[in-house]
Amino acid sequence: MDKDLIIALARAAGLDKAVAEFPEDVFAAAQQAFGNAGAIAVPTDPADEPWPPMRAGAGQ
Repeated sequence: MDKDLIIALARAAGLDKAVAEFPEDVFAAAQQAFGNAGAIAVPTDPADEPWPPMRAGAGQ
């Protein structure tokens, strides 16, 4: 993974302060996120919800 790309993406996301103070932590977080990206199921239908709707009083 290219550190320069990760730093550029972090800065584009507004994480300038984190990049300046903790560049290794930003890089480690990016590695972990990219490593787990395949475990997230993206809904194919835009009407699908990633989890059931939250309702007050449902009790479960």
